[in-house]
Amino acid sequence: MRVLIVEDEAKMAGLIRKGLREEGMAADLAGKGEDALWMAGSTEYDAIVLDLMLPGIDGFEVCRRLRDDGVISPILMLTARDGVPDRVAGLDAGADDYLVKPFSYAELLARLRALARRGNGQRSPELRVGNLRLSPARRQVWRGDEEIELSAKEFAVLEVFMRRPGEVLSRFQLLEHAWDYEYENRSNIVDSYVRLLRKKIDMPFDADSIQTVRGAGYRLREDGGSR
Repeated sequence: MRVLIVEDEAKMAGLIRKGLREEGMAADLAGKGEDALWMAGSTEYDAIVLDLMLPGIDGFEVCRRLRDDGVISPILMLTARDGVPDRVAGLDAGADDYLVKPFSYAELLARLRALARRGNGQRSPELRVGNLRLSPARRQVWRGDEEIELSAKEFAVLEVFMRRPGEVLSRFQLLEHAWDYEYENRSNIVDSYVRLLRKKIDMPFDADSIQTVRGAGYRLREDGGSR
């Protein structure tokens, strides 16, 4: 997952970002509503964590403008304002969920995972493609009944594939979802991680799940590549 955190309190934003990265997610920061608008308009985020109290335009207006601009990324409003009218206003502005400060970090993660499943039409807590299974909450992957050990970034790249089985994903799309703005944009790193994934999820099982589509990118077979 790649997440945009819109929060003007630097300490809070840094803590959220650090936690998401430790979970293998990519996370970008925006300290103002204006920054959030151009960042969300130029990058396809899997979720947006949006604070209401921002300098300049507030979170309500940011949310409305994003929806008016056709941005469909799930939005989780994160704020200290816990009144019912505020929650109603946020949801009516186009937010998908609402979390009040102070919050449990475990709940924030769970809500982000739920939003990602909802946005992709996935209701199960596990992603399944053929006999490949991936649990975002437990950070585990299996081929059949055998668990596969992956690094945090390998897991992130595989999750991108498993949320879009059968789709041809360009190197740029994989970069956008598995890495954030602090990473220097070099597409050859994608090829390296695809090779690593093939060694771990395919070769030991005589499988062929990730196909190279010449001139376009890569595709995870809808049958999971099992033979």
